[in-house]
Amino acid sequence: MATFGTLSDRLAETFKNLRKKGTLSASDIDGTVREIRRALIDADVAFDVVKDFTSRIRERALGDEVSKALNPAQQVVQIVNDELIGILGGEQRRLEFAKTPPTVIMLAGLQGAGKTTLAGKLAQWLAKDGHTPLLVACDLQRPNAVTQLSVVAEQAGASIFAPEPGNGVGDPIRVAKDSIKHARDKQYDTVIIDTAGRLGVDAELMKQAANIRKAVDPDEVLFVIDAMIGQDAVATAKAFQDGVDFTGVVLSKLDGDARGGAALSVASVTGRPIMFASTGEGLGDFEPFHPDRMASRILDLGDILTLIEQAQEAFDEEEARQVAEKFATDTFTLDDFLKQMQQLRNMGSIKKMMGMLPGMAQQREQLDNFDENEIVRTEAIIQSMTRAERTNPKLLNGSRRLRIARGSGSTVTDVNQLVNRFEQAAKMMKTVAKGGVPQIPGMGPVPGARGGGGARKAKKGKKKGGSRSGNPAKRAAEDAGISETTKAPAGNGFGLGAGGTPEPSEEELASLQKFLGR
Repeated sequence: MATFGTLSDRLAETFKNLRKKGTLSASDIDGTVREIRRALIDADVAFDVVKDFTSRIRERALGDEVSKALNPAQQVVQIVNDELIGILGGEQRRLEFAKTPPTVIMLAGLQGAGKTTLAGKLAQWLAKDGHTPLLVACDLQRPNAVTQLSVVAEQAGASIFAPEPGNGVGDPIRVAKDSIKHARDKQYDTVIIDTAGRLGVDAELMKQAANIRKAVDPDEVLFVIDAMIGQDAVATAKAFQDGVDFTGVVLSKLDGDARGGAALSVASVTGRPIMFASTGEGLGDFEPFHPDRMASRILDLGDILTLIEQAQEAFDEEEARQVAEKFATDTFTLDDFLKQMQQLRNMGSIKKMMGMLPGMAQQREQLDNFDENEIVRTEAIIQSMTRAERTNPKLLNGSRRLRIARGSGSTVTDVNQLVNRFEQAAKMMKTVAKGGVPQIPGMGPVPGARGGGGARKAKKGKKKGGSRSGNPAKRAAEDAGISETTKAPAGNGFGLGAGGTPEPSEEELASLQKFLGR
């Protein structure tokens, strides 16, 4: 979602100013609409789309649904969300499979849009659903395009049909025709045809793509467009619609840092739905496009549904039940913690997952500075422990911690922080497992939460943890070591890394308390 980061920040700032007002006047709404218009134009959204979009927002915002609302600012945000879903296509559109296999899917687009890589991503995604995809190499012009598709197919675990060497040799129309017969003979239920592109739209490109379409009569024609292409996105989409026509759009390179708003215009201008989004370089960085979820991400409202779906794919249900039981019975160990982290890594980028939480645009700088390798370092520390130490962290005395630090290439402080974080997490999850709501370090008690009693315990045990040595020098050294071990570590949730975390604002605390109280 980095592509829409700037747009998201601008809109979030606009609504932040709006929420400070108890009632909204016509001038407030006009000012808000003006800021939205500027944000969209700066993000490269097509001017005609911006004009229609903002006029609809203004008309609805000046109507009764806002003036009679208990919270006018929230109502305006809801209107913007509804209209944003509209320009993104409205409802999700799924692939339509042929009644009689194979289903033929043709990819079209400019050179460099990411068609070849996307063919592998689509094949892997289809294979997860039990399909048997066949990749077809019909890009016989770009140097080594056939070789690239072969590599991508191997990575995706898919079969490939490439009878011609490419590099200017072979007839792509004949290859496309022959691939259908090959798929029927070998019982592949889906055929994905990778076609040639050009650096720009030209007559030869359109003619070849149109001839391939005519020869194989595909069930779906997906137009792959680079989300960072800028205002050319609309002109390119129109040219392909006129020359080849397509049934759906795929946005690639959504992880880029360009403005990318022009890609939002494609569905509105062409009337064709955005069906998939490519969010990274890995073959797993691919997801169906949900207009409502994308609108929520852009408006910094989060995308919890996608996060839950990713968790369901990565986590084993039976194992999750066993872990919940361990939390409740206080038998959760560092071995279990390690397994949970490894499953978390299987979900993909931690940054992307955290970016799906509501309000994370306000923490964009901290999110950008998050080091994904901290999980690897945390795994190294746990794997350097013996089985007995993982089962019972109380065995970890000074000499053991020094041995673990050396074995994992970290410091004793890192080991101390990890153990401390583990104990805090185990306590919090035990509270959750028993039906309570944990207190978050740095936060006050959550309204309506059960359990806790931390403040009373802290008073009673004021001196608990201090050194009892009679030697003043030894007592001072031990107290310093204890404070180093027990202080809240900075950096990230795994207890590693340096760099302070700024205090959250009152608005952020209220938002988190509301989230936890649900």
